Amino acid sequence: MPSSTRLPSPAGARLQESGVDWDAIRVPRSVGLSALAILGPRCAAAIEDPLASSGVLYFFTPLGTSDTWDVENTRALAVGTTIPVPPARRTEGPGAHWRVCPGEDGWLTDPGALAAAVADAFGPRVGEERPA
Repeated sequence: MPSSTRLPSPAGARLQESGVDWDAIRVPRSVGLSALAILGPRCAAAIEDPLASSGVLYFFTPLGTSDTWDVENTRALAVGTTIPVPPARRTEGPGAHWRVCPGEDGWLTDPGALAAAVADAFGPRVGEERPA
């Protein structure tokens, strides 16, 4: 787990800076949950923060992802942006918690797979037709 010298919040999460060990992609909760389901086992660590902007998910990607990330309705978080990283194995609130705990395979989700999953999550709902 990346280190942090910052004090934990009352809920135990530590603010850690993106762009040091990883970049983070911030996705609205509803889209993030759909993308997580689409990714399945290809998804590495992911955090849900229900207190941030009506709820968001953070996905961890390799350093440099934020330089080229351009996916509508998402935000790449680069150097200087912090996110709340919960204690290991906290899978429920209050506050930030793991939707997918970091595993032995690491923290990082492939940015191409994440971009495709987010695009699919924003796609037409079941029963809707795709535009021609």
